[in-house]
Amino acid sequence: MGRVTVQRRILRLRETGHAHRVDVLAAEEPLEIRLNGKPLTITMRTPGDDFDLAAGFLVSEGVIGKASDIEAIRYCAGALENGQNTYNVLDVRLTTGVRPPATSLERNFYTTSSCGVCGKASLDAVRTVARWDVAPDDVTFSEEVIAELPERLRTAQKVFDRTGGLHAAGLFTPTGRALAVREDVGRHNAVDKLVGWALRDDRLPLRQTALMVSGRASFELVQKAVMAGVPVLAAVSAPSSLAVELAAESGLTLLGFVRGRSMNVYSGEERISASS
Repeated sequence: MGRVTVQRRILRLRETGHAHRVDVLAAEEPLEIRLNGKPLTITMRTPGDDFDLAAGFLVSEGVIGKASDIEAIRYCAGALENGQNTYNVLDVRLTTGVRPPATSLERNFYTTSSCGVCGKASLDAVRTVARWDVAPDDVTFSEEVIAELPERLRTAQKVFDRTGGLHAAGLFTPTGRALAVREDVGRHNAVDKLVGWALRDDRLPLRQTALMVSGRASFELVQKAVMAGVPVLAAVSAPSSLAVELAAESGLTLLGFVRGRSMNVYSGEERISASS
């Protein structure tokens, strides 16, 4: 398995003086995902939870929707460096009868930790392949619980404490209990790892949950939430215009700038119970 962190000797400059020291960095390595033996995508990720990352990515692309759609996931033994497996290439074998990626979502499957699905063709592609509707009355989150989620997410970021260099995504219940938290150099990877975990644990669709993410709420994160059946997406920073548009048209509750009791609700306000 690849390393989550890497140590590097650096020169640290401070007003009180200069000194060499060892710094801990978040690892970033390429992962090639193959589908039935054929290359599908390459993403820059933090090693760890790679099987969940691959599964979550396929959920987001509308390829699979349940654990039984996957026959097997394995690292490719042929991906060697100095005779050792790099764990940077894995193959997902679909169950017989499961169709390959939908034509409406075909694109250049190269993603980066900062970009994700920058080349997504249109909102129509997401509407076409979403397996579950986001019902308007399926769950309610109190303003108090939403206000607590950023700190609860931050508290669960173990690798961030050592490196300061990772994004995080977490799934929470209406009472604020964390079901799972994942970290990665890319927000979209962290979300895919969560969705893949939920798929492999037979939890999809994620009806009674809120997805809390560090950073901004981009179109790609809204897309991934919709594809997993998540009704509430909250972010500590701003959403993009396309993210708000997709959230509103899909029935997703989207919150941004969640910082303590201050937050903006951009769509789906009926799911948020405000304090009196």
